[in-house]
Formats: sequence, structure tokens, C-alpha cells
Amino acid sequence: MSIATYTVKGMTCGHCVSSVKEEVSEVSGVTNVEVELATGLLTVDSDAPVDSAQIVAAVEEAGYEVVNP
Repeated sequence: MSIATYTVKGMTCGHCVSSVKEEVSEVSGVTNVEVELATGLLTVDSDAPVDSAQIVAAVEEAGYEVVNP
């Protein structure tokens, strides 16, 4: 199991959190996604390491930006 964390910029409400969570959950290999609105912390659990570019692309698809890819 692999765990990666990212900081997401631009989220302002629960809907933002849901959008990021939904998009990142669709990345192949991802088993769990946690998003904290207050800190912008995105935690991604997966069976094996997932390419961070895929996570960044998913966050951007949701309309937000990863600060530390």
C-alpha cells in the first residue's frame, strides 16, 4: 500500500472537496481519498505508487491546483 499527500489550492467549500475527491478517486489504482478543506491537504491511498501527474491532472480536471506536485 502507498500513501501520497498533496496540497490543493482554491477549494472554498464542501462542494469543492467533493469534486476533488470524486476526480481523484477515478484514477486507476487509487483505493481511498481524503480531502481536508481547512488545510487543502489531499491524501491518496493506493495499492501501488500512482504517478503524481495523474493526481495533478485529476485535481485540475476538478478545477483546482496542486501546490506541491
